[in-house]
Amino acid sequence: MRFRAAVLTALATDSKQSEMTPSGADAMTTAGMSEPAKRPFLTRLLSPWAHSSSPEPVARARARHAIALCNALLSERGDVSGSRLALDLQAAYKGLDEPALGVFFDLLGDHFSPDSGQVRLAVDAYRAEASPTTLAALQAAVEPPRQELFRRCNLAPGGTAFLVDLRTRLLRTLQEHPARAAVDADLAHLFRSWFNRGFLVLQRVDWHTSAVILELIKHEAVHQIEGWDDLRRRLQADRRCYAFFHPALPDEPLIFIEVALTRGMSATIQPLLDVGSPVADPNRADAAIFYSITNCQEGLQGVSFGHFLIKQVVEDLGREFPRLRSFASLSPVPGFCHWLLNGVRRDGLSPTLRHVLDALRQESADTSVPLELKTELLQLCADYLLHAKTGKKPLDPVARFHLANGARLQRINWMADTAPLGIRRSLGLMVNYVYRLRDVEGNHEAYAKRYEIRASRTLERFARERSLAGPTEVARR
Repeated sequence: MRFRAAVLTALATDSKQSEMTPSGADAMTTAGMSEPAKRPFLTRLLSPWAHSSSPEPVARARARHAIALCNALLSERGDVSGSRLALDLQAAYKGLDEPALGVFFDLLGDHFSPDSGQVRLAVDAYRAEASPTTLAALQAAVEPPRQELFRRCNLAPGGTAFLVDLRTRLLRTLQEHPARAAVDADLAHLFRSWFNRGFLVLQRVDWHTSAVILELIKHEAVHQIEGWDDLRRRLQADRRCYAFFHPALPDEPLIFIEVALTRGMSATIQPLLDVGSPVADPNRADAAIFYSITNCQEGLQGVSFGHFLIKQVVEDLGREFPRLRSFASLSPVPGFCHWLLNGVRRDGLSPTLRHVLDALRQESADTSVPLELKTELLQLCADYLLHAKTGKKPLDPVARFHLANGARLQRINWMADTAPLGIRRSLGLMVNYVYRLRDVEGNHEAYAKRYEIRASRTLERFARERSLAGPTEVARR
């Protein structure tokens, strides 16, 4: 209401002044105008929010200025003025420090939520008469004005990148400010439409894709790229790298996958990462190993790209290299050691494993994993992957990703990653998830509907042997 009154007041002032000022006498009449009337319309419109009669913190003033621009953007109907206001909002947002940004997020939640009174009226009308008209009115009433605000933000150049960055920074505050989840839900809802498969472009990244190479170095989250030689090796003839792009973010990969073309299904990661390894003939390969999959945009968390990416890459590689028979990941098990340290009863573990875990807990630099633990750790890891849960889903985040994308849990590999990080997160174990095109849809449906995990008999046997040894978990999750 305050905003609407300010609009009317500013318009009335403009109208009155135009009636008083003859055409062609701008210089003479401006000299006689009052100072407030000299200011541009938008400045006078925003001034009640940009300045207060009582001093307020700078952070709150900046946030309120940005919110006033949001109000102005929602009030506009023309694309030209809307684009200009959206750019002004982007500039104001970039000037917000952390305190001001927090105020801005809170005001976005408070000022642009559905009107509860209108929602109740629409619900009552729909209950009284369930018709297409009352349903449309109910849908309009429950949609937060924030969604239309975000759509209008997208009118300006760089609008999509602005909104992705906004959600990135918002997500980092949700744990301490759960009330901001409504703002996040609106952004996620729009992103799922804007970033659907129809808009995505699959592109192979090679040494000549200069605009993207630096992004790969920056975003690689699974196996860090150690300089230009490492990157060059990952892009040579027996390697492939593919990324999804969106037209609104042409030089920003959304997700990328790194592939090694090998003979046989790889069981260890170090040969694939060895900068000095010989370049093999890709035409003799019979396996494609997905050894790194990285989501690049934190602000697109919850928007699924992996299923489309892996399926498309499998199809493309199959056409390019008809000899390929296996398509599999070589994946970390990032939650395994945390589960051993915090979710497993110590009396269910061997003394040797307890000693290793104690060294791990103390962050000992010389933590080693003796061969005598191989069977015990393979059994425990199988139990972890098949039975440790968060709700109904697997506890391990990488398992959730691959199983949701239709993969089969095929093999656990002993001492597959002997780097310090590999020891710290999984005592060196890695997993092959296998993608067979004929089974992907069925596996995906089984997981999506019943959280059913498709696994090899060997893994099921390992998990069964562990369960026969007695309960190990402190508590089911």
